[in-house]
Amino acid sequence: MAMNGIANGIYHEKQVKELCALHALNNLFQSRDAFTKAELDEICQSLSPHVWINPHKSLLGLGNYDVNVIMAALQRKGCEAIWFDKRKSPDCLQLSHIRGFILNVPSDYRLGFVLLPLRKRHWIAIRKIAGVYYNLDSKLDAPNVIGQETELKSYLREQLDSKEKELFIVVSKHVEETHLWEYEDKMTIIKR
Repeated sequence: MAMNGIANGIYHEKQVKELCALHALNNLFQSRDAFTKAELDEICQSLSPHVWINPHKSLLGLGNYDVNVIMAALQRKGCEAIWFDKRKSPDCLQLSHIRGFILNVPSDYRLGFVLLPLRKRHWIAIRKIAGVYYNLDSKLDAPNVIGQETELKSYLREQLDSKEKELFIVVSKHVEETHLWEYEDKMTIIKR
């Protein structure tokens, strides 16, 4: 098992097998007990109960959960994941109503030291802790400081410039239903 723990008051799980979705969720909720592999496997089973090979996780049972599993897991905690339209600017986000972010990025596939010509996806949690935004990527040795709101929006802009990256905004069910996560000003909606 990877070394997980709290450093400077921040809980940070490190990468094990293909369990980045589990680590992203636990890092987002700042708790080792937010979710377990067994819970995510059970969600996979509930999403596709009558299939022999489950399409929501790795064939080998090592993880590699898809977005449907993350969304269902968040709903169990009273949260919703909202896909962020990359045509919009991060300036449209009302950060005070957002619990955090989950970023989906391409990742190289390695077998030991050998880089294979395969691509897979990796899940990363981003959230505010004690007034500062952090990148809680499980592949990092420690949480990486992003900074305040201005730095976060710049960071998100930079990440979203890549066609291969996707951003999900994590909010409470109430915020999702009332659309409080986004400013209505149309001037901030389209990237400039």
